[in-house]
Amino acid sequence: MAAGLAHDPADRPAEEARDGHGLGTAFGRIRALRTGPARAAVTVFAIRIAAAGLAYIAQVLMARLMGGSEYGIFATVWVWIAILGHASTLGLSQGACRFLPGSRARGAHAETRGFLIGGAAVTALTGLAVAALGLALALGGPALAEAYRWPVVLAALVLPLFAFQDFCEGVARSHDWAVLAIAPPYLLRQGLVVVAMLGAILCGAPAEASVALACAFLATGLSATIQAALLLRRLAAILPAGPRLYRWRVWLGAGLPIAATDLAGAAFGFVDVVVLGFLMPAAAVGLYFAATRIQQLVLFVHFAASAATAQRFSATQAAGDRNGLAALVTAQGRATCAATFVIGSGIVAAGPLLLSLFGPDFAASQAPLAILVAGSVAASLFGPGEDLLTMLGGERLCAAITIGLVGVAALLCLALVPWLGVNGAALAMAAASILRAAALAHSARALHGLATPVWSGRRARTPS
Repeated sequence: MAAGLAHDPADRPAEEARDGHGLGTAFGRIRALRTGPARAAVTVFAIRIAAAGLAYIAQVLMARLMGGSEYGIFATVWVWIAILGHASTLGLSQGACRFLPGSRARGAHAETRGFLIGGAAVTALTGLAVAALGLALALGGPALAEAYRWPVVLAALVLPLFAFQDFCEGVARSHDWAVLAIAPPYLLRQGLVVVAMLGAILCGAPAEASVALACAFLATGLSATIQAALLLRRLAAILPAGPRLYRWRVWLGAGLPIAATDLAGAAFGFVDVVVLGFLMPAAAVGLYFAATRIQQLVLFVHFAASAATAQRFSATQAAGDRNGLAALVTAQGRATCAATFVIGSGIVAAGPLLLSLFGPDFAASQAPLAILVAGSVAASLFGPGEDLLTMLGGERLCAAITIGLVGVAALLCLALVPWLGVNGAALAMAAASILRAAALAHSARALHGLATPVWSGRRARTPS
């Protein structure tokens, strides 16, 4: 993977070998960026957009089939499956994008085999442990409302499968297999849930949250099995059998802060809704939630760029190509910012139409939608600071910044929501997002000597 970014001086003319900024090198890097990360990012973005459309259709169908109360139970439990499922990898899903490209670049096959086997085992065991706690909560006493009891039991069955599939996604991403990484969880799994739910109801099953979660269990199990089988087949073709080397201290030393960052990121995503739930009536929360669902289309740009390039940061660093790494950071940051602006502008322009699909009362969501999108565009100006900290070292600082900004976002919401309502929540989250992006960019510069904002040059310096 690093071969397209780091060139052997023996393959260049003598004068280019002496000057790392030769014209051939520059054009080579440009070609690599266009045919590698850019293509992968477009692929991932297209899949996520298709998945967003499928998810929207699925939500409408599930809500109409189950009714507001049962759908609310299903949605609440599924959010917790996603949060705890991601956390159950202990950061090893993201860690795969950090460690596997580097071990491949060094030819450390024993280390690669150890990470693959060990990471899958740890993810499975942690998922089972968290599921056991969920079962104990559901069956062990009156702490859980009766309406949630069986949905939580079924969620405990889904969670280990969800976590294992999340680990498979990280391994596939680390090898630049974008379609294999993204399509099974975001297209296949969602489609299977809807098909299974429709089939269950046609067979006479009640339209309840427990039935929907049973369908989610089948869909997650089947999509994870297909993804794992395809992944093993590809890995067998490039990784010979042999001994395994386990570097738990290194892997978990980086993975646990990454997991903390993921949890903090999840909290960052719903702290505004939680505060609104305490301070505003349910109707206002619904208006704001609709705006956040549409804003997710803008956030997919960052997700696609990260999925395509995060592992390349690690590989290029392992190859010792500092100038290539700086060029990749600059190209990723500027392309992501431009795409975020274009997509965001289109979303704001189409906002009235998109919001009308939720109902005539949702026109009031246009203002918070515009504020949230503006915050996303402004945050994108600071470039891929989070990816650099996660992939190159600095994951503890990244976690601390994200956790701190969750608190800042909550305080801003508490201050602004009583004054400005849903617009105050949107302003609070936009400001917190910009502050977080700026802090991550500053930290990446300080630790790694790489300037991530789009207005910076691409030359790397030695970190202080």
